[in-house]
Amino acid sequence: MPRRSDEKTKRPKAKTKKFDSKEKFFRKKSCRFCLDKTETIDYKDTMKLRRFVTEKGKIMPNRLTGNCAKHQRKIAVAVKRARYVALLPYVGE
Repeated sequence: MPRRSDEKTKRPKAKTKKFDSKEKFFRKKSCRFCLDKTETIDYKDTMKLRRFVTEKGKIMPNRLTGNCAKHQRKIAVAVKRARYVALLPYVGE
């Protein structure tokens, strides 16, 4: 069976993306603990830790919370300790 000519099988060129006024620009969130110069993150402070846990009980990533990597690691350790001592639930309701 003969093939179609190349012109018929070519795909149309992709259009270049123009500036769309609906695009949103996000500014980088700053770490709360760096601004307050907090030395320690305590696992017993459940009200502070609940801000960094979703409704389902997952630890929120630092791109959503705005924490720096150093404090995000400390938050993760504190949340895990609070779960172990039963101050925070492993799974949300």
